Amino acid sequence: MCGITGFIDLKNKIEKAHLQKMVTTLSHRGPDDEGIWFDPKSGIALGHRRLSILDISQEGHQPMVSASGRYVIVYNGEVYNFKTLRNELIKHGYSFRGHSDTEVILAAIEAWGIESAINQLIGMFALALWDNSEQQLYLVRDRLGIKPLYYGWSNGTFIFASELKALCAYPNFQPSIDRDALTLYFRYGYIPTPYTIYQDISKLPPGHILQLSTNKKENNQRIWAYWSIKTVAKKGPKEPLSKDSYESVERLETLLKDAIGIRMIADVPLGAFLSGGVDSSTVVALMQAQSTRPIKTFAIGFEESGYNEAEYAKAVAQHLGTEHTELYVSPTEAMDVIPQLPILYDEPFADVSQIPTFLVSQLARQHVTVSLSGDGGDELFYGYDRYAYAPRIWQKVGWIPYWLRQSIVQGMEIASPEIWNKKLQQIPFIKQRDRTQVIRHLINTLFAENQSAYYKQLMSHWQIPTSIVINGREPTTAFTTTKQMSFEQNMVQYANFIDFMTYLPDDILTKVDRASMGASLEARVPLLDHRIVEFAWQLPIALKMREDKGKWILRQVLNKYVPATLIERPKKGFGVPIGKWLRGPLREWAEDLLNEPRLQQEGFLSAKPIREKWKEHLKGNQNWDNQLWTVLMFQAWLNTKNN
Repeated sequence: MCGITGFIDLKNKIEKAHLQKMVTTLSHRGPDDEGIWFDPKSGIALGHRRLSILDISQEGHQPMVSASGRYVIVYNGEVYNFKTLRNELIKHGYSFRGHSDTEVILAAIEAWGIESAINQLIGMFALALWDNSEQQLYLVRDRLGIKPLYYGWSNGTFIFASELKALCAYPNFQPSIDRDALTLYFRYGYIPTPYTIYQDISKLPPGHILQLSTNKKENNQRIWAYWSIKTVAKKGPKEPLSKDSYESVERLETLLKDAIGIRMIADVPLGAFLSGGVDSSTVVALMQAQSTRPIKTFAIGFEESGYNEAEYAKAVAQHLGTEHTELYVSPTEAMDVIPQLPILYDEPFADVSQIPTFLVSQLARQHVTVSLSGDGGDELFYGYDRYAYAPRIWQKVGWIPYWLRQSIVQGMEIASPEIWNKKLQQIPFIKQRDRTQVIRHLINTLFAENQSAYYKQLMSHWQIPTSIVINGREPTTAFTTTKQMSFEQNMVQYANFIDFMTYLPDDILTKVDRASMGASLEARVPLLDHRIVEFAWQLPIALKMREDKGKWILRQVLNKYVPATLIERPKKGFGVPIGKWLRGPLREWAEDLLNEPRLQQEGFLSAKPIREKWKEHLKGNQNWDNQLWTVLMFQAWLNTKNN
């Protein structure tokens, strides 16, 4: 795994020091090697930091020039089928000086052209390719968005990088906070593609290629998709696979074995994260089945009840015979990570599981350089609880005319909290602290005009983010791109598609990339092999979810290797008790960031609604941890920019 950066400046002389400064900011992504390349005549500069995984010799050094001299590449990622492609290219007369996948990518592009070559890659990657002959720069991002790539313009200079911190290091870059993107952040807890926290800077969407021409005949920029989850999601339900469960389970197991097997190829020590859940246990089980020695596995534990899965991971590890390492983390050790988060993520990011993800990455890096992860299983096989309860709730209220639901909402809002509290007391499993959340969810459901609006509200941290972002407007996102989808009336498929478009790349995969790279660890996600993604979208819903329980087909594969008794339990997630900490050891830190004069002076957020939620949270009768954490992560990020 690596970090890439560079720029094109046709007006000014290229300063090597500028490029060097950008490259240095990415040293955590590549502690093993560094390289720069620039052509003053063309105005192009490319920089690279390397974490050596395959062909750790100098033959894998980047930037790398193709054999013909036409192309120059900087590349972040791994192509797992590079040996197959290498053999195919050798048959066509190509010779190789080393054994890296980077050299194979260059040869494939020379042989087949950029889009044809990219379509044959199985892996995760973000790359920049300079074409000396056509004077064109290409930026490419992998199909699912596992690896990041940012780009934009600054005073006539085109800049790009694996992380925003490298762009901020470019001397002429004057970052300006995008208040519209900030409203998206307060809705989702992350900033969805293509937006970033900065104006004029974008994320390259997953599965896309950007082409920038600099010659005199055509000076333009265009972006297009070479692979699209929207295409996969439209095609899959129209061309479903057989409903034969045995055949589908066997097919999935074959795909998983191959996807996991090729991701076990490395010239450095390799292991896996293990939580003891279905996804990570499946990955580890199939790793161990293909290994002659015990797989190294890693788990983080917490003393707080309801947040500790280490005991389950240990039981699975013992059954499979892995070389297991676990670390129990105290609240103080976990909270010590918080000051690092704004630096790790470069822009506001409020998924609280970023804390344990970084901790387990640090633990794994003490023993290995590569670790496989089970991320993606929830999206692929309907693992989230909301896939079960959201359609059920919408089915009960969605049929009611919208005007009538609005009237009901007004009546609910008029009723006093005491009345609602008495009504909800009659439902024994709803705790006192959760009652106001139940009311809020019910009101939001009734207020939603359609299922798209309902799921958007369900995934929102702040229901009306423009109410707290001063002069902020909410731009269009993937929630408005589902017109003419074949499953537009199917709530489960709709929600799943939205998660693939937004939550998966911009939350889950961003979290894993920054946390692992912050520890100089390569994290591989075999479940998100694009062949498995395409297969999953062709599966009938009944093979993914039965009796409101997701991952049916994945469980059938796992049950061949691990007894169901070790796996079957309520889903916990991978989090920490932030709500409790904010009332306790984090209270002073939070109070400083949420100070009303400070909020007013900074001028980005309206202090009144934030202070109201802070006071209610401290009283303990309402839990506003999600909403407050988004504010605190923005404030902490802003603090790093002001200091």
